[in-house]
Amino acid sequence: MWPFFFWAFVVGGSICVIGQLLMDVGKLTPAHTLSTLVVSGAVLELFGLYEPLIDFAGAGATIPITSFGNALLHGAMQEAEKHGVIGVLTGMFEVTSSGISAAIIFGFIGALIFKPKG
Repeated sequence: MWPFFFWAFVVGGSICVIGQLLMDVGKLTPAHTLSTLVVSGAVLELFGLYEPLIDFAGAGATIPITSFGNALLHGAMQEAEKHGVIGVLTGMFEVTSSGISAAIIFGFIGALIFKPKG
């Protein structure tokens, strides 16, 4: 069990280090860094490399933002096989809607509970 935690920490931390290096060394804005990491996850999924990474690192690969790119492409490809071109659009929304909805709901609840600094 401990090796699994170790590799999740190493893989997740490595993704975060790459993002930090893009901002510090590459002088990319946070928005450009975010976009780069999402696209990187989609490209890794395109070549069939992200699912093995998830199997190897678990949450170390599913928690970082690269997993969002993976989910977008994975859902689009799955639904495209079933429904054709329209499945590309519906698949992206179908797979990612629960995560996006949870982020919105929990963000709203957090805004109701906590006071912003003024």
